[in-house]
Amino acid sequence: MRVRILYHDHCFDGAAAAAFFSRFLEDKFHPGAEFAFTGLAHKATQLFDDAMFDGDVNAIVDFKYSAHPRLTWWFDHHQSAFLSPADAEHFEREASERKVYDPSFRSCTGFIAAVTRRRWGYEAADLAELVEWADVIDGAQYPDAKTAVEMPAAAMKLTLVIEGAQGSEVVQQVIGWMRRRTLEAIIGDPEIQRIYRPLHARHLSSIDIIRSSARRGNGVVSFDLIGYDLEGYNKFIPYYLFPDSVYSVAVSTSSFRTKVSVGSNPWAPAPPRHNLATICERYGGGGHARVGAISFRTGEVEAARQVAAEIAEQLER
Repeated sequence: MRVRILYHDHCFDGAAAAAFFSRFLEDKFHPGAEFAFTGLAHKATQLFDDAMFDGDVNAIVDFKYSAHPRLTWWFDHHQSAFLSPADAEHFEREASERKVYDPSFRSCTGFIAAVTRRRWGYEAADLAELVEWADVIDGAQYPDAKTAVEMPAAAMKLTLVIEGAQGSEVVQQVIGWMRRRTLEAIIGDPEIQRIYRPLHARHLSSIDIIRSSARRGNGVVSFDLIGYDLEGYNKFIPYYLFPDSVYSVAVSTSSFRTKVSVGSNPWAPAPPRHNLATICERYGGGGHARVGAISFRTGEVEAARQVAAEIAEQLER
């Protein structure tokens, strides 16, 4: 029995969801199964290839829905869960207890834990820490911006590795360890420490880069990371540096896309009034009410900058 699990790559909740869900399948349905993992990233040309669904059982967790006939399981909690109205209609027609969606959950891992407990009586006491931290990290449930940026806990350090490691191999190794090991043991592994140390140094330098490049206007912090050697950054840095801000809008680039990131300050002096997923959906992106993003093709820097400027102007108003 071969099980293919497609998950949101370079995301703590995506990795945790893949780890928890694969444990559930192994414990309740497919003992001794071979598990294979595929990381997915939001791209401007989002497609599911037939070759992705090569398992006897195929699942997607913490990522958009696919109407592919070989998809067996699906769990997601993003507002922007469907690539098209046709996909949403297909999901409704399926009405499968193995394809479930609820955007009210903070994390997909917590969602999977709740559904599998309710429907199949599944409990994994040793994974309680993993579920708790997925809720904290994906739901931005930190006590303050200082904690979110200085990252004292093992799970937060591991998030830096998951988000910053090149390729998917390291993330998939972490997923395998998450199934049975504590987060403290994983981040303490010498191999993970070798990856963590330079990423942490880059994280510290990114604070200075964002501080020097940020533009502030009526509660909105905007910054452009094009030209810097940064594939990703800690999304709480703007609120750490500018605690009176309500929103942040950033342009960045990576090996496979140019990206506009839009976020809101969990500790803002005034509550955010905009649904950021809805704003990003107008440009082909999506996300959650409090955080969203839009993907462009690699090199489409000026298009991304134009969209970022429009969104910043809207939020400033």
